[in-house]
Amino acid sequence: MNGSSPLLAVQEVTLTFKNVAALSRVSCSVQKGSITSLIGPNGAGKTSMLNCISGRYTPTKGTIRMGDRELSGVPAHKRTSFGLARTFQNIALFRGLSVLDNLMVGRHSRLDYGLLASIFYLGKARAEEDRHRLRVEEIIDFLNLSPYRHQIAGHLPYGVQKKVELGRALAAEPELLLLDEPMAGMNLEETEDMARSILDINEEWGVTVFLVEHDMGVVMDLSDHVIVLDFGRVLASGTPEAIQNNPKVISAYLGDDDALYKGR
Repeated sequence: MNGSSPLLAVQEVTLTFKNVAALSRVSCSVQKGSITSLIGPNGAGKTSMLNCISGRYTPTKGTIRMGDRELSGVPAHKRTSFGLARTFQNIALFRGLSVLDNLMVGRHSRLDYGLLASIFYLGKARAEEDRHRLRVEEIIDFLNLSPYRHQIAGHLPYGVQKKVELGRALAAEPELLLLDEPMAGMNLEETEDMARSILDINEEWGVTVFLVEHDMGVVMDLSDHVIVLDFGRVLASGTPEAIQNNPKVISAYLGDDDALYKGR
């Protein structure tokens, strides 16, 4: 973490639904190269924040910038070209497609040939397809999904499906990866495997990660920086150590002094 301009800057974001504020004047930032976690009780506004960043929701007020680009008014499907990708709390795979084909869908924003070439599968389309296939194969190997590459995604174990969704997001070659509870519903072995994958993505591929997660053990082990939301407002922000010892966090969110260390 350095003093340079953040990769993601959220300023005074407010989001209301029928006059009820899901987010209220939230300001936070994510430094390039970091793993930053967003935590808080159920209903604190964590997923709403990710939805604002990814373009699923439009903030009532405030600004969201990625680098020098203002994201307001940019449709969700175009934010991928800005270097933004995400996973979802509930698995959103194409369940009838293979693992390989699901990851190829993640390359869609990188396609560089026209309709005619795609219809007749002309030379440029064939070359592009081969290039994207090679990249997807790299991701499959990187995430240890090789045994499943040709299997139907919807038939795979839950933990493997979560890895496939991570791979599909990674296939877009994001600069910033938004992860919405990637360990939700996993057993201990699957959680540790996913945590290692996130660390490798950050350290080996240089991808900045903005993570929403309830598992405090994972959050404290992985994060460079932690932001705490409570009732749609920022309650605290700092290093994992500072958050562990913040009396407001302990009182309002965790409830007791040992809660941050209980993790799994």
